[in-house]
Amino acid sequence: MSVVLESKIIGTGRPLVVLHGFLGMGDNWATHARIWAELGFEVHLVDQRNHGRSPHTASHSYAEMVEDVVAYAEAHFGHGPVAWLGHSMGGKVVMELAARYPSWVERMVVVDIAPRAYPPHHQFIIDAMRRLNLADLGSRTEADRALEADLPDWGIRQFLLKNLEWNDDKQLAWKCNLPVLEASMDRIGKPLGPLDQFVGAVLFVRGLASNYIRDEDWEGILRHFPSAQLESIAGAGHWVHAEQPKAFQEAVNSFLVAGIRDADLLLKLY
Repeated sequence: MSVVLESKIIGTGRPLVVLHGFLGMGDNWATHARIWAELGFEVHLVDQRNHGRSPHTASHSYAEMVEDVVAYAEAHFGHGPVAWLGHSMGGKVVMELAARYPSWVERMVVVDIAPRAYPPHHQFIIDAMRRLNLADLGSRTEADRALEADLPDWGIRQFLLKNLEWNDDKQLAWKCNLPVLEASMDRIGKPLGPLDQFVGAVLFVRGLASNYIRDEDWEGILRHFPSAQLESIAGAGHWVHAEQPKAFQEAVNSFLVAGIRDADLLLKLY
């Protein structure tokens, strides 16, 4: 059963739905959303189930996340197609959406994830989050210091700390549903089905310092997405949009704006 997803909407114009990655939230994309709004998009920064402000559920699978975003699209747009952008786990959701509900996808950007299988690899982050005694912490700064021994990478810590909020007991708590997400890591790494395909416009963006999209993945990507294009960003890892934001914008903006031009042309023709 689908859940009602929370979102932040920025701008007016053609819809663009943004889906964050594992342990993320829509607000991670606010800076980019403001730029896309200036280009003529109504940007929907969606919190997926078990993340951000969206409902916590007892399960977490791609089939469920796809049904969630279809219900969201039906509620907000009535009908498709619209543009989509997904990072990591969100990219897998967008890929499955396109294969199962192609009428909802005008074009899509998939950020640093391929349709192949990925072994569980977030356990060290989950372990560090679980080891925090949040009841003893009085600020995010204290949480940052407590995480540093397990997670020396400053960028990863800042990404995770956005998940902290003050609960009704005036204690820090995780926004995300940590137990369910930990139990679902095998499912989060699963590949697309062998027959899943979408023939429409798709842009894959990878960070060259990341191993999520390897050169040898391209043949498999084209089997699922025969019209796919690839942009590679130097000096960026898996969080390519945060590590090289200007280069990321340059890589995706012309692709996104082309969708607006194509839609406007169709309106004139018909």
